[in-house]
Amino acid sequence: MNILTETEWRAHNNNHITRARRYTDDHLARRKAGTAHPIFDFLFEYYPIRISHLHRWHPGIGIGLADPHRASPHSAWRYYYHHNGVTTTDVSAFLAAHKPAITQIRTILTNTTANPTRFDCFGLHEWAMVYRTDHPRHNLPLRLTPAETNQVVEQHTIKCTHFDAYRFFTPEAQPLNLTVLTRENREHGEQRGCLHATMDLYKWAAKLGPLIPGDLWLDTFELAWQARILDMEASPYDCRSLGFGVVPIETPEGKHEYVHRQRLLAHAGDLLRHRILTTIEQAFAFNYN
Repeated sequence: MNILTETEWRAHNNNHITRARRYTDDHLARRKAGTAHPIFDFLFEYYPIRISHLHRWHPGIGIGLADPHRASPHSAWRYYYHHNGVTTTDVSAFLAAHKPAITQIRTILTNTTANPTRFDCFGLHEWAMVYRTDHPRHNLPLRLTPAETNQVVEQHTIKCTHFDAYRFFTPEAQPLNLTVLTRENREHGEQRGCLHATMDLYKWAAKLGPLIPGDLWLDTFELAWQARILDMEASPYDCRSLGFGVVPIETPEGKHEYVHRQRLLAHAGDLLRHRILTTIEQAFAFNYN
C-alpha cells in the first residue's frame, strides 16, 4: 500500500476541489439565479450526482492516508476504515453492498468495448427527439424550420444504439430507428463510438464511489463535458447565442466534422474505460485476497 503523508493528501484533496469548481461554480451561480443552461445543465441534472460529492476526492484502491488524528474527512465517510493511524478505502464493505451493480457495470463497459463500433449515427438521436413535435426538449431555437428538421430525419437511417437516448425519441421517431432498444437489451447494444456511452463513463465512475480515484472521476466528467458540446453543436438546435458552433450533420462537411470529433472522443473514452475496468478488477482481486 502506498501511504500519503498528510501534506500530500491535503494537496491532492485541495487540487481536486479546485479542479471540480471550474465546472461547478458557474452551475451553482446559475442555479441560485434561476438561470438555465441548455447544454451543461444536462450533466448536473440528467446524472443525479450531488455537486458536493463531485467535490470529494477519493484516493482509490491501494492508497492510504496518514491520518493519526483522524484529520481527513475520509475517516468519517462511509466505506472507509481507520486502522493504526491510516485511513483507507474499505473495499470489502463496498463490494459487499454493491457487488451486483459493480458486476453489471463491468459487463456494460466490457461489451461497449467488444461490440461493433459505429461512426455513422451523425448525432441523429437529438433530431429524433424533436421529430414531428411542437414541444422540443430545450428552450433553444431550431437551426432549420420544423419541416426541414423533419426532412433531415426522414432522409437518414437513424442508427442509435443507446437506450437512454432512444427512450426520449418522439413516438413517431422510435419506429425509424434501425434497432428496437430496451432496458433489458442495453448491454448488447452499447458501443464505444456512441457519444452518450462516452458521457456515461462519468455515471459509471460515480457509481463505483470510493473505488475510483478522484483524478479519474474528474477525467470522466471533463470528457462528458466535451462530448455534450459536440452532442448539442450537431443537434437541430441553434446554440450560437451561447457561444457554441454548428456541426451541420445534414451536409457532407458536417458529417465529416462530426465523425472526426466523435473518433477523438471515442479514443479518449477507450482510455478511461480501460482505467475503470482495471479498477474493478483490482477491487475483485483485493476482495478475493
